Amino acid sequence: MDLDGIPDAWCARGFSCDIWTDPPGQTWADFVHAVDELVMPIEGVVQLEMQGRTLRPAIGEEVFIPAGVAHTVRNPGRSRSRWYYGYRRR
Repeated sequence: MDLDGIPDAWCARGFSCDIWTDPPGQTWADFVHAVDELVMPIEGVVQLEMQGRTLRPAIGEEVFIPAGVAHTVRNPGRSRSRWYYGYRRR
């Protein structure tokens, strides 16, 4: 998978695309966005919790978070995690 091509691919699908970095143990709890969101790990471990499910996507695996859905993102690992994230443009 060409991770460098993700920003252009997401843009073509109507999403923004940026990289976020979290230290070990970081948790972002109970976020709700008014627009759809995409998340894709590119380094380390990313865990997402939403709609009663816990997901641990592999590097390069895209997760779709629908608008209005409460979600938590955490780094349960021992090293930093980096992930692409993007929001649907209105």
